[in-house]
Amino acid sequence: MKSLLLKIVTHAIARPKTALALFVIATVIFLAMVPRIKIDTDPENMLSPDEPVRIAQTQVKRDFALHDSIIVGIVDDKSSTGVFTPETLERIAALSYEIVKIDGVIAADLLSPVTTDDISGDGGMLTIEPLMGRTVIDEAAALRVRDRALANPILKDMLVSGDGTAVLLSVPIKEKHESHRISTEIARIIDEIKAGGAGTEEYHITGLAVAEDTFGVEMFRQMGISAPLAGLLIFLIMLFFFRSFALVASAMIVAMMTVIWTTGALIGAGFSMHIMSSMIPIFLMPIAVLDSIHILSDFHTRYAAEAATPSSDGKADKKAIILSTVDELFTPMFFTSLTSAIGFGSLILTPIPPVRVFGAFVALGIVLAWFITIVFIPVFVTLLSDSTLKKFGSDTGNGTPGNNSTDRLKRFQLSLGRFAVTHSKKIVVVSLIVFGVSLFGITKTEVNDNPTRWFKHSHPIRVAERVLNSHFGGTYMAYLVLTAPEPGVITRPETLKYIESLQAHMTDVDVVGKTTSITDVVKKVSYELNDAADEMYRVPDTSKAVAQYLFLYEMSGDADDLYHLVDPEYAKANIWVQLKSGDNKEMKRVETAAAAYFEKNPPPFGIKTNWAGLTYLNVVWQDKMVYGMLKSLGSGAVLVFIVMTLLFRSALIGALSMIPLTITVAFIYGIIGYVGKFYDMPIAVLSALTLGISIDFAIHFAERTRRLRTESGSWAETVDRVFDEPVRAIIRNMVVISLGFVPLFFSPLVPYQTVGFFFAAIMAVSGGTTLLLLPALMNILKGPLRLK
Repeated sequence: MKSLLLKIVTHAIARPKTALALFVIATVIFLAMVPRIKIDTDPENMLSPDEPVRIAQTQVKRDFALHDSIIVGIVDDKSSTGVFTPETLERIAALSYEIVKIDGVIAADLLSPVTTDDISGDGGMLTIEPLMGRTVIDEAAALRVRDRALANPILKDMLVSGDGTAVLLSVPIKEKHESHRISTEIARIIDEIKAGGAGTEEYHITGLAVAEDTFGVEMFRQMGISAPLAGLLIFLIMLFFFRSFALVASAMIVAMMTVIWTTGALIGAGFSMHIMSSMIPIFLMPIAVLDSIHILSDFHTRYAAEAATPSSDGKADKKAIILSTVDELFTPMFFTSLTSAIGFGSLILTPIPPVRVFGAFVALGIVLAWFITIVFIPVFVTLLSDSTLKKFGSDTGNGTPGNNSTDRLKRFQLSLGRFAVTHSKKIVVVSLIVFGVSLFGITKTEVNDNPTRWFKHSHPIRVAERVLNSHFGGTYMAYLVLTAPEPGVITRPETLKYIESLQAHMTDVDVVGKTTSITDVVKKVSYELNDAADEMYRVPDTSKAVAQYLFLYEMSGDADDLYHLVDPEYAKANIWVQLKSGDNKEMKRVETAAAAYFEKNPPPFGIKTNWAGLTYLNVVWQDKMVYGMLKSLGSGAVLVFIVMTLLFRSALIGALSMIPLTITVAFIYGIIGYVGKFYDMPIAVLSALTLGISIDFAIHFAERTRRLRTESGSWAETVDRVFDEPVRAIIRNMVVISLGFVPLFFSPLVPYQTVGFFFAAIMAVSGGTTLLLLPALMNILKGPLRLK
C-alpha cells in the first residue's frame, strides 16, 4: 500500500494543477449532496422501529389517545393568592385560547383551567364542566376556581399547584419534532399578552418533548457557530507555530474537504442528519488537522535546514523534501488513522442506529482525512512559489541556531527526554499510583442521563423545570399500563383497589409527585354522588356500582377524557406517574419499586404490566447506548492492540503503545467519578474519541524511536533525536487541539462543553503520558526491545 500511495503522490506533484482540479471536482460533487439533507432531532429514533419497547410505546399512545406535550407553567409567588386573581386568570384563559389556534396543537386535549373538566355533585346529580370560564368577575370567583381545583385530587398538583400559587398548562402536540416551533409560538403569544399589561406572574415553558427538540435545533445551530470558531482558533495557533499563512491554510483546507466529503457521503447514502451526526464536523476537524501538523512540522524542519545551507541561496528542493517527509511519516500516519478509524468504527457494534451511522461515517472521514492529507498537502506545497517558502521555518523552531525561542523550546524538549530516561523508575511508580487512584475514581462513576441536563444550568428550559417541579407533581410523565386478559376486568373493585394500593406504593418514592388513574375518577364520582361525604371517597364494593359511576361520568362529561386512563372495553388501565426528575436513575427507582410491589403482590386476574412514556423510553435507549459504548470500547481496544502488534511486529511494543491509551481512559473516567459527573450519553459517545485519539502520539513516538535507533550510535543519541522534531510535532498537536477547542467551553449545550473538555484532556494526558512514561518504559526495557 505504501508504494502505491507514494506513486500516487509522485504523480500528483508532477501534475499538481490536475490533481488540484480533481480535489475541487470531488468536493463540488459531495457539496452538491447537501441540499438533500434530512434532519432528524427526535431521540426516540435512537431505537430501531422494531424495538419492542418502541412498539409498546406506539401501542400505548394509540390505546389511550396520548400525545407528547409541551408544559407551560404560570407561577406567582409574590401575590398572596398566587395566580388566582381575576386579571391573571383571564390572561391564562386568553393564552389557552390562543394556544389552541397554533398549527400542530391538539386543541381538544389541552389541559387548562378553561378546557379541563371538574367533577361536582348536587343532590345525587353529577356535574362535569370546565373548571372556569373565559372571564372571572371578581376576587371571590378567582378563589373559588382555586378551591375547586384543590378539592379535586385529580386536578391538584396536576393543573393547580398544591400551594395554590401556580397553574400548569399541558399542550398536546401532533408531532414531537414540532415541539420547538410550537414552544416558540407560545413564547411569542406570552410576550404579546404581557405587553398588554401583566401582573407579577412568571411564565415558564419546558417538558421532555420540547427539551429534546430544542436541543436538536440548538445543536445544529452550534455546529454553525462553535465549529467555525474552533477552526479559526486552530488556524491562528498553527499560524503562530509555522508563520506561513499558505501552508497553514492547506491544513484547514484538508479539514474542510474531509468534513464536506464525509457529510456529503452520509447524505448521499440516504441517512438522516441526526443529533449524533451533527457532531461529525466537530470530531473530524481535529483528527484531520493532526496528520497535517505532523507533515508540516517535519517539512518545516527539513526545508528550513536545507534552505539554511550556504549553497542553497535560501531555497530548497520542495518536491524532494515533501516526498521524503511523506515517506518518513507514512507508516505512523497510516496506523494512527487506522486505530482512530477502529475506535470510531467500533461504534457499529452498539445497538443504537444513529450511533452506528455516526461511528461508521466518522471512521470513513478519518480514512478520507488521511488520504487527502497524504496527497493534497504535497500538491499544495508544490504549487507554492519559492518566494512564499523562502522564510518558512526561519524563526519558529527549525533547529537552526540563533533564535531564542527556538533554543528554549529545543532545550526544553531535550531536557524532557533526558528527565524521562534518568528518572524512569520514579515515573513508572508515579504512573502506577495515578492509575490506581484513577481506577478507584472509576468505581465512583454513576451511570445516569437526562436530556434536560444537556442544557446549561441557566437555560430557560432548565430554569422552568426547577420552578415547575417545585410547585407541581412533576413535569416528567411515565405511564404504567395494566392489561387484563379480557374486557371489563378493570372495573372490578378488586382491580381498582389493587391500582389504588399500587399508586400509594409508588408515591412513597420521593421523586414521584403524583399518580392518576381510573381509580381516582371512580372515587371522585363516588364522593360527589354521596353528598361529598369523606367516607365515600373510596372504591365501591360492587362491579355494578363501578359501572354505574362510569356510565354517569361518560353521560355527563367527555368520555374521551376518561379514555386517557382506560380503554373503552375496560381491559386496559393507564396509571399516569408524574416525576419531579427526568434522570434515568430516578425512573429506574420507580420501576424497581413497582417491580418489588408486583413480586410481593401479584396483580389479580392474570393482569400484565408494562411501562411506557418518554421518560421510560429514554431510560431504555440511553442504557443501550451507554452499555453498548462500553462494549464497543472493549472490543475496539482489543482490535487496536492487534493492529499495534502487527505494526511493530512485537506484542511487547504493541502493549507499550497501549499504555498511554489505558492511562488516558483511566485518568479521564476516574476524574469523572471523583467530580461526580454522570456517565451519560455525551460521555459515552466520547469513549470512542478517547480510544481513537489517545494512541496516536504513542504510535508516532514508538515508530520514530525505532527508526531513529537504527540511524543512531547509541540509545542516548536516539532519545535526543526523538525529542527534537518528532516530539516538537507532538507538542504542537497537543497545544493546537487543546487550545483550539476552547470556544466549545462557552457553548450553551453541555455536550459541546464536554467535547471541548475531552479534546483538551485527551491531548494533555495522552501527550504527557507518551512523552514521559513511554520513554521511561522503553529505557527500562531497552534490552528486550533491542534499543541498546
